Amino acid sequence: MVLSRNPRNRLGLLLSCPALFVGGLLVLILVIVYGMRSDYDEMHPFLGELLPAGHCLCHSSVAFECASCLDRQEGNSGNGNGNGSAGKNSGETDEKTWEFVYGRDDTNEALTRKQCQAAFPGAFEDVQRAVELRRKEGKNVRAQDVAGMKMYKGMVKAMIFNGELYVEEVRCMGEDHRKKVVGVLSSIYRALTAIPTRRELPNIEFAFTIEDMADDPSVPIWALTRRIQDEQVWLMPDFGFWSWNLDGVGPYGQVVDEIKERDVEGHWETKEKKLVWRGKLSFAPKLRRALLAIAKDKPWSAVRALRWWDKKSMQNDFVSSVDQCNYMFIAHAEGRSYSAGLKYRQACRSVIVAHKLQWIQNHHYLMVADGPHQNFVEVERDFSDLESKIEALLANQEEAKRIADNSVKVFRERYLTPAAEACYWRELFRGWAEVSFVPELYEDVTMAKKNKKRMRGLRHETFILLEDKEQLQFKARDHKLTPILNPKS
Repeated sequence: MVLSRNPRNRLGLLLSCPALFVGGLLVLILVIVYGMRSDYDEMHPFLGELLPAGHCLCHSSVAFECASCLDRQEGNSGNGNGNGSAGKNSGETDEKTWEFVYGRDDTNEALTRKQCQAAFPGAFEDVQRAVELRRKEGKNVRAQDVAGMKMYKGMVKAMIFNGELYVEEVRCMGEDHRKKVVGVLSSIYRALTAIPTRRELPNIEFAFTIEDMADDPSVPIWALTRRIQDEQVWLMPDFGFWSWNLDGVGPYGQVVDEIKERDVEGHWETKEKKLVWRGKLSFAPKLRRALLAIAKDKPWSAVRALRWWDKKSMQNDFVSSVDQCNYMFIAHAEGRSYSAGLKYRQACRSVIVAHKLQWIQNHHYLMVADGPHQNFVEVERDFSDLESKIEALLANQEEAKRIADNSVKVFRERYLTPAAEACYWRELFRGWAEVSFVPELYEDVTMAKKNKKRMRGLRHETFILLEDKEQLQFKARDHKLTPILNPKS
């Protein structure tokens, strides 16, 4: 039997044999799945072309226009030596003349609202965006919007009432979720307890997710990241500002302290003149493999993929967040959505090289890709211009240092400090309250044929002491420690 060379005839033959067609389709699906989940560097170019872009769409990105925020910040900064207010404690200065001073105010989580606004112009852009959207729509967040919200994995419902934090419901899928939930709740609690006037903060009820992306971005939920079209999502600070229990990480402030110890005079000149990146390919296979392909065999490249399950790969290729600061250039690539590693890279006095971003975090508004305030280098999402931009900076290392210095000044020394994080949380509370409902702390219940009042949440101080398994799937209304009051007769 001689098969025809006509493609149409071959297609007809394939369709006439269902088993052959189904078998070929299954092979194609398996090959694509393998490519998406594989963390090996080498892959046939044809397979690379088949890979779907997934959540990191290759031609979608967002640009920020907030360079003027940094103009205002420059005009409101002291160094402790040259102005009348810099020598005083934060609480002792006249707020009309107060200026943010790094080394004095960066760890002060108790700054007043006026001090927060003076110290961190542009830090609250996303809160203001969300508030203005609700006002434009003429729709405040209602109690039923939060109460009726479907509880996906990684979600928490909570309340702030009279300056205290209450946990209503938690749905975690494993220890990783639980630890991130504890990190976010602890950060909120820290921002509350830092100020003596916390009872003056508005009473609010809200839901948040610690997943890489909100499962339903059409509802008003607090999240770690969003895309530009996810307008209903309110951004909150990353869980890692509290701590991240990974090798070489821990509390964010601890990582920053280790980085600062190395950042001594002359350290810039000793940095390896290479671009470093470490990451798991399967988190964003098409995007991250493009980075590997462009950087392969280049003299300026220290780009490697990590295979977390491979002990040899981790021993040979792992580079901690602190050790990445030993390189002049650090690449940033999004993962399933955002990459939580950016804040650690921005603590280094190195040039951050990032592709055009699709996923927004609350501090991204301060990222400037050109001009006098440039604090990172932006490349295309396919990294096609990566080589030319790296080589240009290698040929002009003074320019590279200027960008790196700007990054330290903006992020490590101001917008990613404990003071800035606490200020953002409290501004989020206030912004949410402006377009939301006022919750009730108690609900009426009938128990043993008697009318009683049950607290709708468990205080954070008690929740944090529960057994891990209790925190994984928690409902305050079902927990024995939730207070129940007998109304006065």
